[in-house]
Amino acid sequence: MAILLRKAHRSAPIVDINMVPFIDVVLVLLVIFMVMTPFLVQQQVRVNLPQSVTSNQVPDRPIVIGIQKNGEMTMNGTAVAAGNLESGLKALLGKNKDRPVMIQADKDLALQRVVTVMDVAKRLQVSNLGISVESPK
Repeated sequence: MAILLRKAHRSAPIVDINMVPFIDVVLVLLVIFMVMTPFLVQQQVRVNLPQSVTSNQVPDRPIVIGIQKNGEMTMNGTAVAAGNLESGLKALLGKNKDRPVMIQADKDLALQRVVTVMDVAKRLQVSNLGISVESPK
């Protein structure tokens, strides 16, 4: 009798809907729409773009102002007198006030020297000024 029940159970029709193929198709369509959307948006906006002589811009390397413990200053590795700091920094900046300027000062240096360099940068309207520090070991 157990054999008859198994055969009767096997011949019953499958009424469940297999969702795996449906989910696969939906995910493939989602990926296609995600990939194609940026192209569709770009084609809709008609803009006359300006032409450039240079094809790509080189990111600006920071100007590094070093101040040793004895007060000697360097700008990008070249020694500079305190009186010539403003003119040297102005020449390196040019018209690009967004170029990063990093101050590397000795930790035993008087704070006034660092503040003087920061004042010079502020007078030149430097918008990207930073101070280099050493991470703890």
